[in-house]
Amino acid sequence: MTSSGGGVEPGRPEVPAIVHGRVRHDRRTPHTHRIRARTYMWLVDIDDPPDHGVLGRIRPRDHFGADCTSLRDGVERFVTAQGESIRPEDRVLTLTNPRAFGHVFNPLTTYYCLGPDERLRWLILEIHNTYGERHAHLLHLDARGRSQVAKEFYVSPFISVDGMYDVAVTLTQERVSVAITLRQNGIRIIGTSFSGTTTPLTRRAALRAAVVTPFVTHQVSARIRAHGIRLWTALPVVPRPLHQPPEGLR
Repeated sequence: MTSSGGGVEPGRPEVPAIVHGRVRHDRRTPHTHRIRARTYMWLVDIDDPPDHGVLGRIRPRDHFGADCTSLRDGVERFVTAQGESIRPEDRVLTLTNPRAFGHVFNPLTTYYCLGPDERLRWLILEIHNTYGERHAHLLHLDARGRSQVAKEFYVSPFISVDGMYDVAVTLTQERVSVAITLRQNGIRIIGTSFSGTTTPLTRRAALRAAVVTPFVTHQVSARIRAHGIRLWTALPVVPRPLHQPPEGLR
């Protein structure tokens, strides 16, 4: 697909920012299950990620492996292997959970490459599972801010590695959102999304967020495991295949 800017319009959020919002997760079949949770993520420039100590920091090795020296190094290595580039006039933002109070888990990290006209050139979805594995997709959005990509990664132990993801993205001054729907054989299996609004990311804001939503990354891990145990009582476990990361991702 060819990028036309999509849901990323002129008038981007100022970064660094905290995005306060809500996670939604809806499993439709064969077992109905819903998750609603308030949370926050960081939206930062990969060339200038802030470091607020135990309140939050972004480490390249949490995303691209122990040998990665910077977020730009990891992103550039991956997109180059996928036939894309970061041009000198581009900037790349990432929406992610920071490492806070010694812990981080990122089910999804999103990278946005913006050209000098502030329109989206390409998008990366970096996905982690609870088995310590990672995968990534490079996407180009259509004029509505949407794209599709095949499911290639074992995320849930109750869902097979097949089907298509429908992806919808918004990145404006008013709202930041990422929504992904999995369809298998044309049937909607799961819809998941994060949507929120931004505030400037200062140390005081990071402290306030940590008080309002304490140990946020610990909550992410605990929530996933708790709901996994609940589903385990109702659904069969799908065997986990050997995972081969895509070219450019270690």
